[in-house]
Amino acid sequence: MKHLLPLLFMFLGAVSHAQLPATDDIKTSKGPLKIQPLNHATLALSWNGKTIYADPYQGTKTFQGIATPDLILITDIHGDHFDVATLDALDLSHAILIAPQAVVDKMSDVLKSKTVVLNNGQTISKLDISITAIPMYNLPETADAKHTKGRGNGYVLKMGGKTIYISGDTAGVPEMRALKNIDVAFVCMNLPYTMDVPEAASAVLDFKPKIVYPYHYRGAGGLSDTENFKKLVNTSNASIDVRLRNWYTIK
Repeated sequence: MKHLLPLLFMFLGAVSHAQLPATDDIKTSKGPLKIQPLNHATLALSWNGKTIYADPYQGTKTFQGIATPDLILITDIHGDHFDVATLDALDLSHAILIAPQAVVDKMSDVLKSKTVVLNNGQTISKLDISITAIPMYNLPETADAKHTKGRGNGYVLKMGGKTIYISGDTAGVPEMRALKNIDVAFVCMNLPYTMDVPEAASAVLDFKPKIVYPYHYRGAGGLSDTENFKKLVNTSNASIDVRLRNWYTIK
């Protein structure tokens, strides 16, 4: 029996990893950019020998089969974006964290020592990746909004001649609609926290990414209708590649 236990653990690990959607590969000037949907607002990007996590969430089980991070992007203070328990459990020995000041203010000294503050409108370069912080906030703007302007970041990444946009939690704000030359976009859509499906589709039709992934689409009423999002986008612009993936395989 004792000889069967290691095989059982290997099998269970393989089953868990098999639940992840397959990676999508995007050609860049420095090799493929591998895109791995993970969990809600969490994704991994692998490029040029480096691994990038966005908003790591719900423990190390989310990252089974994924390389340890070299760069971590955190968008906001809410627990599905800034998950302290997950960050503390991950191997951050080689990681650089990027976060807005509001997130850094809530960090332990250990996490602060690994983090670079990046606020709306600022750009830095790390690991041969240009990183720009894009405003993310609710509309209409109110003092008691779930996401106020200036607190959290969306991110635009430039790597190997490709431009990637990660929306974070936001409405279809002017800063999103004004984006240009986006190759890959990750766009949220869940009420009452961000925007509904028609607003997300409208924003995407304005900034016209080549590829768009609806993500962060679980809200108070369940999962948003991503099929309807795809229909709304492609009825008006068939050239936008809307990629529907399951972001909720990890329990």
